Amino acid sequence: MATDHIRYDVLARDALRGVLRKVLTDAAAHGLPGEHHFFITFVSKADGVKISPRLLAQYPEEMTIILQHQFWDLTVLEDRFEVGLSFGGIPERLIVPFSAIKSFLDPSVKFGLQFETSDVAEVAPETLPAAPSAVAVPAPATEAADGTEEPAAPSQGGAEVVRLDRFRKK
Repeated sequence: MATDHIRYDVLARDALRGVLRKVLTDAAAHGLPGEHHFFITFVSKADGVKISPRLLAQYPEEMTIILQHQFWDLTVLEDRFEVGLSFGGIPERLIVPFSAIKSFLDPSVKFGLQFETSDVAEVAPETLPAAPSAVAVPAPATEAADGTEEPAAPSQGGAEVVRLDRFRKK
């Protein structure tokens, strides 16, 4: 097999993270339009993630946040975003590098991005991470920013491979 000197996997991953950056930048500048809202899952202990010890104890592996009604001071930088949320009535400031994000979902339009775990974890230089994929990602039920239990995003089910021959007239 030929060696990928161009690193298409890295280019694709960075482009998809650019989609996140653009969407969050627009939300920071103009708010969330219509019924749009975001489920963002990230690795709690990834490099650059800053959450309170209380939240880290509650979400030691990964955390899903929901940006919908009650968030403030959303700031988007080249490599990360920062946002204020309230958990159980306690305001918190989270700093999340784009490299720590495992998935992004906007269930209002059934759009999602999912990044392979190897994209988020430290990867040895000789190991190529799998390319990220743009898929609908159901998010688990989680505590909403206002402390109430948030329902799970609508399930899109698993992907199904469909052969085009099924639809051809015979």
